[in-house]
Amino acid sequence: MITEAQKQKILAAIAANRANYPSDAKHAASLAISTSVYSAIKNGQTDKALSDANWISIARKLGVNLRGEMEWKAAKTPTFEYITAQLEFSQQSSLSGILCDMPNIGKTFTARYYVQSHKNAVYIDCSQVKTKLKLVRKIAAEFGVDSKGKYSDVYEDLVYYLRSMETPLIILDEAGDLQYEAFLELKALWNATERCCAWYMMGADGLKEKINRSIECKKVGYTEMLSRYGDRYSKVTPDDGKEREQFLNNQARIVAKVNAPAGADIAQIVRKTCGGLRRVYTEIEKLKMTAE
Repeated sequence: MITEAQKQKILAAIAANRANYPSDAKHAASLAISTSVYSAIKNGQTDKALSDANWISIARKLGVNLRGEMEWKAAKTPTFEYITAQLEFSQQSSLSGILCDMPNIGKTFTARYYVQSHKNAVYIDCSQVKTKLKLVRKIAAEFGVDSKGKYSDVYEDLVYYLRSMETPLIILDEAGDLQYEAFLELKALWNATERCCAWYMMGADGLKEKINRSIECKKVGYTEMLSRYGDRYSKVTPDDGKEREQFLNNQARIVAKVNAPAGADIAQIVRKTCGGLRRVYTEIEKLKMTAE
């Protein structure tokens, strides 16, 4: 059961997210609710306006913390700064790029954070939409384009909308999970929105291996797709083992300083986590629970 306090929290997130959309109708569509329901909740009506499932779905989409989890503040790590700069450049120039780097360095957090504060930018977790149909419908839904009709209509409407808006950006996280036909459809979408839309693909080293292997095996579409995404892979972490260890520990230190409770031993948190940011989160959560 969603409480009134939780509903108010979700309403605040909806109000903040509204700035990223050109109209109430588009915002309502991106949240998968009707314009009449949107209007009602915008005016503060929470009783019987939405089902609990709808409230939860919107909370998940907007990253609202419903379980009393720890609020996590953005820390300006080298990864955060690098990816933010890349996304801003891509969006402003309608250019595309690929970032392939090790997991657990803050790629996903940065991408989600960027989308919350930039108009016409959407985040897609490809591990949840691996097929061509699911991927295109998901991108359409995020932009507030009708995603439920005939696939060919959804595709055409999405292309038309992307070509008509100001500097759209589509971030494709976990892109290595996409099926082959979804990759081919991305190439087609890129062609249809050339110079109008920026695409930014992110993944761990497996994404790079998958693309390179497919190119070596002369699999149709991969060489062309890589060239459309700038013909190179971006990377934040250093290649040298010692430098990388230093880099990861430095990131962990920056994140811990911003999020750990006052008086916490930052050096000890860094030692325990070996620079992995998910471990940093877990350690800080333990400290806060102990303090409470």
